[in-house]
Amino acid sequence: MKIAKLTAALLAVVALPVLANGTSAATATPESTAAMLLNPATAADPVKDPKAAVNTMIMLMDPATLTSMMTQGMNPATYTQMGQAALNPATAQNYAVFMDPNLYTKWMSAGMDPNFYTAMMTPFMNPNMYMKWMMSPMDPRTLNAGMQMLNPGMYMNWMTAPLSPANMNLMMAPMNPNMYTGWANMAVDPKTYGTWGSFMNPATYGNLANPFAGFIPAVPVAPAAPAAK
Repeated sequence: MKIAKLTAALLAVVALPVLANGTSAATATPESTAAMLLNPATAADPVKDPKAAVNTMIMLMDPATLTSMMTQGMNPATYTQMGQAALNPATAQNYAVFMDPNLYTKWMSAGMDPNFYTAMMTPFMNPNMYMKWMMSPMDPRTLNAGMQMLNPGMYMNWMTAPLSPANMNLMMAPMNPNMYTGWANMAVDPKTYGTWGSFMNPATYGNLANPFAGFIPAVPVAPAAPAAK
């Protein structure tokens, strides 16, 4: 057991470079990871960065994360939040990053970095992870999630969900013209498309009055004559 713990510690130290610039695994919690994955506005965040993907995978190896996802899934407010995020133009702009070639460059670099694979294998070498799964049935969070089936308050929340002001606003959102204006602005915004957006930005091609101004070498300016004394 001591050898296994020492091995896990050494692997974690080796994996630090690949995690250094990402979301710290120490700051992530099962609850925050579950909330991130259940929110359409942030569910794709781990795919944007290999370092964030490693941290998310480590958190998914924790049974408490799956328990938290199940608990939040029994709350109707979770689905209201998902609907609100799905109608938000910022959510689509967040997913447009998959058209940016820089994203795939990051993953190609990670695929050639041995530290990336070391970080991915670290949870499997950690005996504490297996102990968490063995003790999961006795975890108070797991017991609480199972007891929600017997909680009449949960069923009352679902019965009153259609009368919730948040859900009423969600149903009225398609009738709001500002939503469609926001979607149109998002579609024509060059920042939506990452690197590809530079081809849509007129500033890329220099002065519109003289499109070739950016490609003509500047004429050297003669030094000023000394002032007469």
